[in-house]
Amino acid sequence: MDTKKKILLVEDDEALAAVYKSRLELEGFETMEVNNGENALSSAVQFKPDLILLDVMMPKISGFDVLDILRNTPETANIRVIMLTALSQPKDKEKAESLGVDDYLVKSQVVIGDVVERIKHHLGVSAQN
Repeated sequence: MDTKKKILLVEDDEALAAVYKSRLELEGFETMEVNNGENALSSAVQFKPDLILLDVMMPKISGFDVLDILRNTPETANIRVIMLTALSQPKDKEKAESLGVDDYLVKSQVVIGDVVERIKHHLGVSAQN
């Protein structure tokens, strides 16, 4: 049995975070949930996730700033990051890409199954039968 891939879920909408957490655990991922950017940064170092699902609009530190810090910190520079955001402006996506995001998904344009697919794609996990 190979070890579970770890996902750090950074989302300040608790209802949405709960839905994602239960779905990801159902899919076999070990999931840790935090609801702000500061906790995201400390958890990224301690939890050592394989992938971070990162909301952009958060209190204190925005997802863009979190991504920037992650990419500039040696311990977290190579963690895959998928931004899941309400921001659908091309400039926001460009900003995320310039900061080194692996994927940028707009909440209104995806369903949870799509997000799980992208996570599996980036982690090289084959779909469970």
